[in-house]
Amino acid sequence: MPPATEIAAPAAQLSQTTPVFSPSDVTVVFVLGGPGAGKGTQCARLVAEQGFTHLSAGDLLREEQNRPGSQFGQLIKDYIKDGLIVPMEVTIKLLENAMTEALRQKGTTKGRFLIDGFPRKMDQAHKFEEAVCPAKLVLFFDCPEKVMEERLLERGKTSGRTDDNAESIRKRFRTFVETSMPVVNFYEGEGKVIKVDATPTPEDVFKTTNKLLTEKLAFPRGP
Repeated sequence: MPPATEIAAPAAQLSQTTPVFSPSDVTVVFVLGGPGAGKGTQCARLVAEQGFTHLSAGDLLREEQNRPGSQFGQLIKDYIKDGLIVPMEVTIKLLENAMTEALRQKGTTKGRFLIDGFPRKMDQAHKFEEAVCPAKLVLFFDCPEKVMEERLLERGKTSGRTDDNAESIRKRFRTFVETSMPVVNFYEGEGKVIKVDATPTPEDVFKTTNKLLTEKLAFPRGP
């Protein structure tokens, strides 16, 4: 078959039958939780103490929308502004590229990745596992909507993010409950979910997260 063009690459990549990465080489942990649950804060600590590479789907999308000449830039802007989920072909391709680059920079084929804020829907989960790498676990940070809204409105005062406003926040809450909770429930049925109460202080949440993740993955504990 002729090589796929750059534009067709995401769709072509998703049609393959063998994942790009083997789970024997690459450990993938999906990190889920409502907007404002503290996923990014916890991922940063796990990078420092557990040796993970942290990939935020949202950050990758925001970077791509501002990249000069990006074919997906305006599409991503429109979806994020409306609190909608960006087409999975785009997000999955960006994640795969980021994983490949991280391993290349370290000069290895083995790595551990926290994939933050993804998958948002069941079809994304299935396609990522088929095309990129099966997930080992899901870290789910459970937090009441009221607490998350207060956190995001506070963050919005300084973040400069267009989606840190009351209207976008409510849309994101609805989207998470309707589309992402079924993902959590599915992996819970598979025995792959670590559920963490995200309402305590970040330090207390991390202690719980680090302990449970260490036990599940049998990693050596951090200092």
